[in-house]
Amino acid sequence: MSGYPLSEWLHGYFYLRYTYAYIGNAMGLRRPARFYLWLLRLWRRIFPPRPRAPRPGAITFADTYHGKVVPLETARQLVQVHEPIRISYPEQVLPYALARDLILQQPDHIVALDCPCRAARPNPCLPLDVCLIVGEPFASLVMEHHADRAHWITPQTAVAILQAEEQRGHVHHAFFKQAVLGRFYAICNCCACCCGAMQAHRNGTPMLASSGYLCRVSAADCAGCGACAAVCPFGALEITDGCSIVNEEKCMGCGICVSHCPQGALTLELAPKKGAPLEL
Repeated sequence: MSGYPLSEWLHGYFYLRYTYAYIGNAMGLRRPARFYLWLLRLWRRIFPPRPRAPRPGAITFADTYHGKVVPLETARQLVQVHEPIRISYPEQVLPYALARDLILQQPDHIVALDCPCRAARPNPCLPLDVCLIVGEPFASLVMEHHADRAHWITPQTAVAILQAEEQRGHVHHAFFKQAVLGRFYAICNCCACCCGAMQAHRNGTPMLASSGYLCRVSAADCAGCGACAAVCPFGALEITDGCSIVNEEKCMGCGICVSHCPQGALTLELAPKKGAPLEL
């Protein structure tokens, strides 16, 4: 890419070359990160930071690395495209500041990678090989440097992984990163207990963007069984007076609750206030 900054090139290289160390440290689970965090807490205790108002329009770290929540059908489409495509979104409806375009090149090149977030945990959710690296140059780069943790798969196998993770109650995220050419490069199938992005999101770093949908409940069909609340990765559902209630602030429109409702009482509806859906 002509004019691509050296700093981003190096950042992207180390992110994909040393993925497990990068993400393990980002989640504070590896020894270097724990030592750094200890030093940081000590420094802030001695020199308390002065509160500063954020500058209008300032790009934060969270803006450079984003996961877009997608329902199963959209995730399925992303791994079944057989031609180069380009989708541009108007900046005013894009919920992440730097990922202006979705570009897929050679999208039938797909790698299943052991999830770095799960691999960093002492007792991770299984299976591990549920991160899908989609398209070039990312798929080949990951295979070159992580051959012991990755393998080539067909679009049909990718769909099977997506469906199995949906049944386990894990949410699909299409990931973009500024240092990875500012592009879509992966679909992660994330569990709330292991996922570093979901952990950051819960702790106030907005690294996840809504799918653009909200869950809606048919009170007439809801039996109040609680199956949806038990499986919701974002804790957006609760049972009140025998009926499921949606917390619209927490709901990210992943659709996991919809596929797990025995009564078929839940649906996803477009919610413009939540941003634009990622659709092909």
